[in-house]
Amino acid sequence: MSHLCDCGHSCVRCVHARPPRVGENAAVSPRRSTVARQILVLQVLVVVVVVVGAVTLAYYDARRSQIAGARDRALAVAVSVADTPQVREALRTGSPSDTIQPFAEDVRRDSHTDFVVVMALDRTRYSHPDPAQIGKPFIGDLGTAPAGRAFTQEYTGTLGPSMRAVVPVFADGSGAAGGRVVALVSVGITMQRIQDALADRLPTIALAAALVLGTGLLGAWLISRRLRRQTHGLGEGEITRMYEYYDAVLHAVREGLLLVDTEDRVQLLNDEAKRLLDLDDSAVGRPVADLGFPESLTRAVLATDSRPDEIHLVDDAVLVVNTAPARWQGREVGTVVTLRDHTEIQAVAGELDTVRGLAESLRSQNHEAANRLHTVVSLVEMGRTEEALDFATEELEVAQLLTDRVVGSVSDPVVSALLLGKTAQAAERGVQLRIDDRTDLSALPIEQRDAVTILGNLVDNALDAVSERADRVVVVQLQGSAAGLTVRVSDSGAGVPAGLDEQVFRRGWSTKTSDGPVGRGLGLALVVQAVRKYDGRIGVTTSDLGGASFLVEIGETA
Repeated sequence: MSHLCDCGHSCVRCVHARPPRVGENAAVSPRRSTVARQILVLQVLVVVVVVVGAVTLAYYDARRSQIAGARDRALAVAVSVADTPQVREALRTGSPSDTIQPFAEDVRRDSHTDFVVVMALDRTRYSHPDPAQIGKPFIGDLGTAPAGRAFTQEYTGTLGPSMRAVVPVFADGSGAAGGRVVALVSVGITMQRIQDALADRLPTIALAAALVLGTGLLGAWLISRRLRRQTHGLGEGEITRMYEYYDAVLHAVREGLLLVDTEDRVQLLNDEAKRLLDLDDSAVGRPVADLGFPESLTRAVLATDSRPDEIHLVDDAVLVVNTAPARWQGREVGTVVTLRDHTEIQAVAGELDTVRGLAESLRSQNHEAANRLHTVVSLVEMGRTEEALDFATEELEVAQLLTDRVVGSVSDPVVSALLLGKTAQAAERGVQLRIDDRTDLSALPIEQRDAVTILGNLVDNALDAVSERADRVVVVQLQGSAAGLTVRVSDSGAGVPAGLDEQVFRRGWSTKTSDGPVGRGLGLALVVQAVRKYDGRIGVTTSDLGGASFLVEIGETA
């Protein structure tokens, strides 16, 4: 049977050629051993081994306890019989067995022992459970009993293997060391009785073992079930491959990646994110609010909705930030944040905007010059040559005067061209842009690109500030040499509201929505970024025109 392959055709070769996906392994290879199953098998083996070991130890401990108890009981009964006056009196008679045999049997039955044997020093028995053995010699070691000290041993006698005790009977009954021994008493408990007693304890041991085994197996199954749910039924090979692939991707991707869990804690960040946000591995597990991000970036990272392509300023970098909620099987598990560095692109875009504005101004001036030229030609054709000459000379003088003033006070051609372009742009918008008489820029202590960023954005900001005012005036003052630079741009706008002197520089983002000024926040932030590059400073006060006055100082003037 053929299959429809990834190329869209019925192709057996493609089906077998492509590697199976993770989700397909479970269906294609039913014998695949998952991590949860392997852990379950290992846990079951461990539980069984532990239970078997514990039962074995418990059995041997119980057996040792039974033997020790039998030894102590036999010794205690033997000592009691040896100290009985009835036994000593019977030993003085001519037929000790007549008295000792019934007494010994009563003791044996009452003490639940298997034999109580009273014997002479020559081993002749006076009592025995089997009356036929009376008068016969005792079988077994006497040890230290004839010398007056008790003796115990495990020995096989006429009743089979037994644990026995042999104690001396003293003539005076004192039991003092050095007393005269007149007879011996041996009391024994057969090993069969000990085994029977041990067998009575085995059900309890088996029940405890069964409970422990059942609890262990249930716990292993619950752990395996939870582990299978957490590992999504994957095998160790699949998890290893996934980790290797994901780790390789995270380190190779050129975008910064930040994963935040539902408790607003960082759970993962790749190398690019560390570089862009100036973080290290210690950031993992910490709340986002404690990482020192700008307020706007913190709000974006913690947002629960999707926010595509927001621009944020972080230190000296302009970042494009995308945030999106991460979901698994319909459940939200956190937030995915991607970061791209647009610092250079944004700087070039600012320069392009300046050049575009200059080009538009030159185009407008071209149209204006064409109109003026038509006027001059028409006056000449009408024979009014002197009036045509006066009109042309007046326009040239005004334009030349502005050019000479700018070029004379500003030696850098790029800055001069920028000022001329902004002047023409301001004229089109009905704004009067003045060059302060104190302007004197003999040299630039910074790069031309940064000078364009600082001056262009401040002038654009001022033009926007006065666009809705009746009196539209912007004044630019430049003073600088190779040692330092001072830029002051003042306007007749509404000024900066009280308390927001620092906020206008911290804003650091350019929003395309309606809840903020378009471009102005980012423009001022770019100015701050360029000023920081040269360890300069920037501030804003109220200008003599009634609006805002932005002052930038770099180098010796800072």
